[in-house]
Amino acid sequence: MQSIFARNGLETPEPMKAQVKGSIPPWLQGTLLRNGPGLFSLGDSKYNHWFDGMSLLHSFTFSQGQVTYRSKFLKSETYKRNIKANRIVVSEFGTMIYPDPCKNIFSRAFTHLSNIIPDFTDNNLINIVRYGQDYYASSEVNYMNQIDPGTLDTIGRINYRNHIALNLATAHPHYDKEGNTYNMGTSIVGMGRPSYVIFKVPAGALDNEKPALSKVQQVCAIPFRSTLFPSYYHSFGMTDNYVVFVEQPFKLDIVKLATAYFRGINWGSCLKFDKDDVTLFHVVDKNTGKASSTRFHGDPIVVFHHINAYEAEGHVVLDLIAYRDSNLYEMFYLRNMRQESEALVESNKNSSPPVCQRFVLPLHVSKDAAGGSQLVTLTDTTARAVKQEDGSVYCRPETLFEGLELPAINYGFNGKKYRYFYGSRMEWSPHPNKIAKFDIVTREHVEWRQENCFPSEPVFVASPGAVEEDEGVILSSVISPDPNISPFMLVLDARSLEEVARASIPASVHMDLHGLFIPAPV
Repeated sequence: MQSIFARNGLETPEPMKAQVKGSIPPWLQGTLLRNGPGLFSLGDSKYNHWFDGMSLLHSFTFSQGQVTYRSKFLKSETYKRNIKANRIVVSEFGTMIYPDPCKNIFSRAFTHLSNIIPDFTDNNLINIVRYGQDYYASSEVNYMNQIDPGTLDTIGRINYRNHIALNLATAHPHYDKEGNTYNMGTSIVGMGRPSYVIFKVPAGALDNEKPALSKVQQVCAIPFRSTLFPSYYHSFGMTDNYVVFVEQPFKLDIVKLATAYFRGINWGSCLKFDKDDVTLFHVVDKNTGKASSTRFHGDPIVVFHHINAYEAEGHVVLDLIAYRDSNLYEMFYLRNMRQESEALVESNKNSSPPVCQRFVLPLHVSKDAAGGSQLVTLTDTTARAVKQEDGSVYCRPETLFEGLELPAINYGFNGKKYRYFYGSRMEWSPHPNKIAKFDIVTREHVEWRQENCFPSEPVFVASPGAVEEDEGVILSSVISPDPNISPFMLVLDARSLEEVARASIPASVHMDLHGLFIPAPV
């Protein structure tokens, strides 16, 4: 079964019509773009980690009750170099590449020297992001590749560093109601004081001659608490007025990163979870760029995905998915993913499950409040924020749900008080085998599942004129190791999670990571 996740994917470059069973709502018009690893070996070389695979882009276009599918490999510089050499020649997260011994000594020496300061891959396999009207395949490095969302053609590479001083950036930006894009990145070396940088790309950044990113504005810079051990982060939270950054004790060892090539280790091994450190929560005013002077902290956790955040009666409510260890990355080494199901379950039984947690951060902490004071006054949560004698605030979360990852919401409620979230159920392995909907008010959940089927991250699309938060559909690409089950695009009623339709695709479709729905022009 594990082989379906680690096999090489195939391109379907021309649109292919899917066979629809059921009835796709006529109002569902647009394209779902997906991104994820799709090529894991080339010639006699193989990647070590699932997050190393070369990016394979997918599009599912909905029009007049029909679905068409296409896929193309991202034609990054990394892809082109690897294909030309017919072997993997660019290092990735879990695979460090060394010079071909057949090269002459001068060529090998140049390759070694160029790795003193690593120039990261542009294999952008994590998500699709939008800046202005430009769409990019993105990962967590300084490079992105612009794509044509209609054809999936690769337009060209862009470097964040040409526009803002960043070495790394997330692939999970936020979009406000005006269409502005907010994101975060890390400035490590050669660019002033090392810091986490929050930035904004205005919606109106339209210039046919220049990328939208050329209009980028820095909102705030947060200094590292430890210069040589910055926090790793995959996403962040945003409300109407604030950005919330979780500085977790899952850290990047800068010295180890700079010397990884010569130590014979991969970049992934430069990440370390410090179980004896604390988690910090930074609250930054989007309008002024000023960070809260209150030191919010909590127990050590590892966070990849935020669910939502909002303001309520003088508090910021932050919902995220937390782990008590960093074993998730280990699970995705291909040697682990190729295990049989029973062996995979056994090897991961002591790993932390994903837990949906709610933190509440009081925005106005009185200097007169006594040490030990409980500062959360909201009545609909058991989360706590306790003032310490040194003036800091210790935050203890409320557990909402366990065993869910890849969260999704009705994005119209992003940054606002909300009731429902969706996600992929992960009960026994890192592979999703169910889709779930959770009701925060009733604490009940419903699920969709089909035997031997593995759905991708759910995507919520609201119906036109929707009044209720859960009026719309959930979209998910589903694959199966069963040769009798074709890959299909699943359409669920977002209220009940009952199947509305499925569009079976007569082509190879690979498991992906994240994506974006682009509504058709009205």
